[in-house]
Amino acid sequence: MLEHNGKETVIIVDDEEMVLKSLGAFLSLETEYNVQTFVSAHDALKFIESNGANVVISDYLMPEMDGMRFLKQVKELKPEIPRIILTGYADKENAIKGINEVGLYQYLEKPWDNSDLLILLRNALERQRLVKMLLEKMDELKGLQDAVLKAFI
Repeated sequence: MLEHNGKETVIIVDDEEMVLKSLGAFLSLETEYNVQTFVSAHDALKFIESNGANVVISDYLMPEMDGMRFLKQVKELKPEIPRIILTGYADKENAIKGINEVGLYQYLEKPWDNSDLLILLRNALERQRLVKMLLEKMDELKGLQDAVLKAFI
């Protein structure tokens, strides 16, 4: 799991500076997370490609690249990262589409509740830890399977 100075990294992408400042300040005060904010989805992708992340939160409507397209690229780049869409539009059809096509972890509406956001992030990070452990166990079992096959073949 990616950690920066022992802290889990949360990426936030939104074209509204006020949203970034609000979320960034809240999470910096209330958590130990390394919070990285971006107004550009392209810049966020470059950061994730170079540094990784533990959770990615993206606005739905952005001029450069919409949030679903951005999160789909995050999934292709790092499928183990939980992806959360943040939107001011309560559009259940797009939420379902996002869950099915992009593998969204969660759909969060603006204005968000800070307590709910903290719980959501904690659960997303726990999910990532569990997925990482599962993948490690699967690798171990694959190695064991190979050893057993070598012993009998």
